[in-house]
Amino acid sequence: MTTAIRSGTTVLSYEAAQGAAIAEEMRRDPSVFLMGQDIASGGFFGGTRGLVEEFGLSRIRNTGITEAFMVGAAAGAAMTGMRPIVQLGFADFSLIAGDEIFQKLGKWRHMHGGQFELPAVIIMPIGPSGGAGPEHSGSMEMLPMHFPGLKAVVPSSPANAKALLKAAIRDPNPVLYYPSKQLNFKRGEVSTDPEYLLPLGTATLAREGTTLTVISYGCMVPRALEAATTLAAEGIDLEIVDLQTLVPLDREAIIASVTKTGRAMIVHEAPRTAGPGAEIAALIQERCFYWLQAPVARLGSVDAPIPASRFLEDHCFPSVSDIVETARHLVRD
Repeated sequence: MTTAIRSGTTVLSYEAAQGAAIAEEMRRDPSVFLMGQDIASGGFFGGTRGLVEEFGLSRIRNTGITEAFMVGAAAGAAMTGMRPIVQLGFADFSLIAGDEIFQKLGKWRHMHGGQFELPAVIIMPIGPSGGAGPEHSGSMEMLPMHFPGLKAVVPSSPANAKALLKAAIRDPNPVLYYPSKQLNFKRGEVSTDPEYLLPLGTATLAREGTTLTVISYGCMVPRALEAATTLAAEGIDLEIVDLQTLVPLDREAIIASVTKTGRAMIVHEAPRTAGPGAEIAALIQERCFYWLQAPVARLGSVDAPIPASRFLEDHCFPSVSDIVETARHLVRD
């Protein structure tokens, strides 16, 4: 489902890998530029540190705290042939730019008969970040599944964070890029090949298995992999599908895995009710019903505002032990 890395690798954090993707694409294409709050000094999480020294303030543009303006400006710039990247510090504040994202970016190309492209990327970090509180810890990656015209990316590692962001920047359509804040300091090998991209809309197998399919994305993929290690000692062999993008959704990869294992669990950072897992579970019921040996399980965050307490925050999201216990239940049934 993915191509091999064609050259060397380096070790970067999840956040730094995104900065590296932006830098490579800015070197490659002069129409690419970046804007957001404090990005000239590194942004909220440090990923854009050093870019202003290379590209200058004409392409690395600090903005005020005005999300609607940032995304509206990006839509206008994209219509004229530029490739803007907007860094919103937290996905929660994308709602302030809701009209610009879901009405303008998502619909204008269709409303104007395809007379222009809208190659804009909006980076919106999701999930908790150590007690940031209810208005800074939202997981809103399900929204573009409800609003046609937008693509949605949720990377799970430094390697695919870089490769997917590069693909998003080159895409002629608007892409909402949702990095998980819980992975910000996770380090891993990243390709140094400037032409190594991962196609949007294609899932990958993070782990092959035979007993049960876990369908996930973002920060829940590493948790599923950790759970798989525990369960392997019990003879439960997890297959883990890393979706990588929610729009387009790789339905065929989901169907192929579930019909192979006969059991399915969906794990995500977004709230369980009406989250991405609900759509995926419906797909499995419609296309894999006669292969299922147990009901489809869904794990998501609690249906409540995320508390500012770091201790309570940890109890709001699926844990490794939650995945382990749910897998045991599915296999026993």
